[in-house]
Amino acid sequence: QVQLVESGGGLVQAGDSLRLSCAASGLPFSNHAMGWFRQALGKERESVASINWSGGNTVYADSVKGRFTISRDNSKNTVYLQMNSLKPEDTAVYYCAAKNGVLAVLNRVIYTNWGQGTQVTVSS
Repeated sequence: QVQLVESGGGLVQAGDSLRLSCAASGLPFSNHAMGWFRQALGKERESVASINWSGGNTVYADSVKGRFTISRDNSKNTVYLQMNSLKPEDTAVYYCAAKNGVLAVLNRVIYTNWGQGTQVTVSS
């Protein structure tokens, strides 16, 4: 059974940083590209970042480019999202997800396994 467990969310002030982690189990982690997504209250879930199987290729939504960094440690079956220069509009529940295949893709509909999410709140 595939499990993805996010951690690291919290309440921070604008301009602060947070690092989210997502620990994966029940799947051959290095065979899967991973992604981070977020959903603000009353809005649709949106893509944030994706990373390929090796960590050598990443893609980002325009809204976070230059501020967020996705990375992975295949020896720990964990994917990370380093978030710097946080803004109030980054407030959302953040989810990690795994997709079949090794390529990094932002399209959320092709991700097959999802975590339960972690809340990130950025105050102004």
